[in-house]
Amino acid sequence: EVQLVESGGGSVQAGGSLRLSCAASGLNGDDYAIGWFRRAPGKEREGVLCISSSDDMTNYADSVKGRFTVSRDNANNAVYLQMNSLKPEDTAVYYCAARIGLITRFTTMWNYWGQGTQVTVSS
Repeated sequence: EVQLVESGGGSVQAGGSLRLSCAASGLNGDDYAIGWFRRAPGKEREGVLCISSSDDMTNYADSVKGRFTVSRDNANNAVYLQMNSLKPEDTAVYYCAARIGLITRFTTMWNYWGQGTQVTVSS
């Protein structure tokens, strides 16, 4: 059974940093990509940053360029989202997702989802 568990969310003031973690189980040995998505209040879920099985990153949110980075630790089946210079508009529930194969921005094409972690940025 595939499970994704996010952690590291919380409340922070604008300009601060957080690192989200996504612990994946049940995907050992598979060629899978991991994506970070977020859903802000009243908005659709959107792609943020995704990382392929070969560590290629794809950024789907222009607003996070230069501030967010994604990395993966295959030995520990973990993926991280480092968020710096946080802004109030980054407030959202952040989800990690996994799929076998290539990265895509279309949320319906991701097979597995975590439960999400809340990030709140105050001004």
